[in-house]
Amino acid sequence: MSQAFYRKYRSKNLSEVVGQDHITSTLSQAVAAGNISHAYLFTGPRGVGKTSVARILAHDINKLPYDEEKPHIDIIEIDAASNRRIDEIRDIRDKVHIAPASATYKVYIIDEVHMLTKEAFNALLKTLEEPPAHVVFILATTEAHKLPETIISRTQRYNFKPIDDVAAAGHLAKIAKQEGIEASKEALELIAAYGKGSFRDSISLLDQLASSGQAVELETVRALLGVPAGTAVSLILETMLAGRSDQLLTQLQDLRASGIAPATIAEEVAKQLRDRMVQGSLSGSEVNLALLDKLIEVPAKSRPYDYLELALLSVALARQSPADTPAEVPKPPHVEAPAVQPDNQMSPPAELTKPEVKPAQPVIVPKPSPNVSVKSQLDDKVWNAVLTDIKKNYATIYGIMRMSRPRLEAGELLLEFGFPFHHKQINQAANRQKIASIIATHLGDGITITTAVNSELNAPDVVLDSQPEIAPDSIGSITNIFGGGEVLES
Repeated sequence: MSQAFYRKYRSKNLSEVVGQDHITSTLSQAVAAGNISHAYLFTGPRGVGKTSVARILAHDINKLPYDEEKPHIDIIEIDAASNRRIDEIRDIRDKVHIAPASATYKVYIIDEVHMLTKEAFNALLKTLEEPPAHVVFILATTEAHKLPETIISRTQRYNFKPIDDVAAAGHLAKIAKQEGIEASKEALELIAAYGKGSFRDSISLLDQLASSGQAVELETVRALLGVPAGTAVSLILETMLAGRSDQLLTQLQDLRASGIAPATIAEEVAKQLRDRMVQGSLSGSEVNLALLDKLIEVPAKSRPYDYLELALLSVALARQSPADTPAEVPKPPHVEAPAVQPDNQMSPPAELTKPEVKPAQPVIVPKPSPNVSVKSQLDDKVWNAVLTDIKKNYATIYGIMRMSRPRLEAGELLLEFGFPFHHKQINQAANRQKIASIIATHLGDGITITTAVNSELNAPDVVLDSQPEIAPDSIGSITNIFGGGEVLES
């Protein structure tokens, strides 16, 4: 049986460890100077070399040659995931006082130490507080936040970082050359990126691809990983940002038919979206940030494909131009006031008269909403696009914004409102932020937004019933506070 690559090419000394120079150089100098700590803590993501460095360090401080196939009696490895109870730790506590059999130090390597129970941590703490001079503990974990502070404070902590993609690809190339594997540079770079900082995962994938006996090419790696081509993801992003929902559905269906996992699509779209935001080619609007949040959730959903489609479609629909989705402005209902007849004149028979409309309460017919008052200062189409985006995302705010009058002069957008209540609502911090993010996507990030109350905009036409229940003065007071509106018959 052939040996797996990740075991065959595991580092044998600190100088061979890839991507952790900030740790290996410090440990090498400390060992050479004889500065040995009684407890070390190695933290970091999986597959970055924590266990390998722990084994090498255990041999170096004992001045022993490291051979993975020949374990030493004084170097004890414990998997805390399967030995997490207090009994196992008590056994260690009882045996630490026994002197090493042949080495200078008895070294305990406890992997995944965060898996220990609370009682086991308490038992370990006592030993760490008063360790025998001949004992060294090396603790390793991927989740340091689960360790008690009392444990961490009694160790020398070393934080392992994810392996850089460039360093990982370079080391993969060396392995491929030694194994006689023909592999393209692009393929190795994709393998390194797939490892997400885990060197062990990258080497295992190269081992899997090499088992076919064929050259390792970019398309071969994509097919194995189910990764869509970068151009396909770019096309999805462009279609979504352009608001072409029908084409977006077709593109997503094609990727689904190709067997691409929804989590992979979401990850690639999120990566390109983030890159564009970092480069400044795409503003970090509230819509884009919300999309990134949804893309992260895709793998955890029970129906990830459907959730991904909805997440991308919501942005595409929000970005459709008003020409694609014309907003219908309902006309105010026309209500005829009843004719007033003299007291001495008899009314015509009921069958000869038209049905008389008697609303239950006064009907306030507002004047048409002055969305854009001066076309030369602010283009109709652009402002309608702003209102359309606000309507799709924040219906309540849209109801106020549609009655505003915008003026754009010298980079300053003045929003005038006829009613103090509307002015106050829009100036709430949360509402201002939502409006500003949408306006920035249409008018640019350099626009300054100011607001004001203009009483000339609050003169609704009031049509009263012949026997009103509410006096005109009362209606005027209400409209001055809340703004005009329409009362429609049910």
